[in-house]
Formats: sequence, C-alpha cells, structure tokens
Amino acid sequence: MTYAEEDFLQLSGLQHFAFCRRQWALIHIEQQWKENLRTVEGELFHHRAHDEQARERRGDVLILRGLSVASPTLGISGKCDVVEFHADPSGILLRGEDGLWVPFPIEYKRGAPKSHRADELQLCAQAMCLEEMLCCAVPEGALFYGETRRRTLVSFSSELREEVRAMLEEMHQLYCRGHTPRVRRSKSCNACSLQEFCLPALMKGSAVDTYLRQAMEVEP
Repeated sequence: MTYAEEDFLQLSGLQHFAFCRRQWALIHIEQQWKENLRTVEGELFHHRAHDEQARERRGDVLILRGLSVASPTLGISGKCDVVEFHADPSGILLRGEDGLWVPFPIEYKRGAPKSHRADELQLCAQAMCLEEMLCCAVPEGALFYGETRRRTLVSFSSELREEVRAMLEEMHQLYCRGHTPRVRRSKSCNACSLQEFCLPALMKGSAVDTYLRQAMEVEP
C-alpha cells in the first residue's frame, strides 16, 4: 500500500504517539498545542540542527541539516535534524560529490535518554524514509541528548522497524476516524504542556460522555 501525499502524517508525530496516544491526537487531530518550558527549550535546542543552509564537510563525513524526507509506503513526511553521509564503498552516489556514501541520521533531544523507545522509533522512521528515497540501506543512526552531550547509537533492528510500521498504521486509522483516545494517566502527565486540554485528573475515572451525563443529571 502507498499513501497519497495529501494523506501523509507528520513524522515527528510518531514520538508523540509512542509517548502518549492521546497527546498525539490532541496535537495532530484536534490541533491543540501550548508551549511550556520544555517545549521552548526543545525548539531552541533544535534551532541550529535545522539550519538548512548549513552544509559541512569533515574529512570523509558530509553533514546536512534540516533534510526533508518522506515515505509514500509509510505515509509520513518530515525533516531530519542532521544526516551525516559517511564515505563507504558500499554506499550510494550523491549529486555533486565524489565517491560513495552511507546515510547516518542523527536526532537532537533536549533532555536525557528515556526509559521508553519514543525517540528510537522516531529516528528509525527517519532512516526508513531515507532508505525509500535513496534506495539504500541505513542500518543505524544516533540520538544526541542535550543533558549528557553524548550520542547514543541506535541500531535499526527488524523488531524496531516493525514497531514503527504498526504504530504508523494505527496512527493513520485514528486520523481517518478523527478519534482521540481516552486518558491513560501516568507520571508523565505532570510535565505535559497539554494538561489543560487533556484534563487527565478529571477524566481519570470515567469516559467523557459518562462525566457529562452525570454532571447534567438533576436530582428529583
């Protein structure tokens, strides 16, 4: 199956979806958004990485920033923070460059490595887009965290790729239905910028329709 361009979802939404399906739906279906300190710091941290005019050559490494990618097969589009092209005999040709090159995507994150795999899934989706666009293999990439100032190597295993495909299929289904999942309250809710739209504490014990029906009942 391939998706028409008008049906593409935002690649960055995969991280939201993996973190919290309701957060993803509030942002990407209901168009709700509010900045907080974390989101502002994240935008500032990404500013240099998304400078599309920046193109560097460091020996056998070519560095491109803000590279647009898309996949009709996955139905997504977006941008890579940084893609390093490493000189390699098993690589591909690049316009305007001599030799053969292998892509190595790098995603910049403001904080530290997390207990869940949302960041890895987003990076893997970028690699899968690059593979489809460039007709080459992208076996690994890296996450660079602002707090540790170090790269974390990510291997794009078959398991990780299958999880990306499954999540994107679910995202497309929810988007087509216009459905926002119910609250699943967790510790992460306290740091979410969408608390006042999501109302996790209010909706914790019942569905929204149940809450509204109970609130409108008039005692005899």
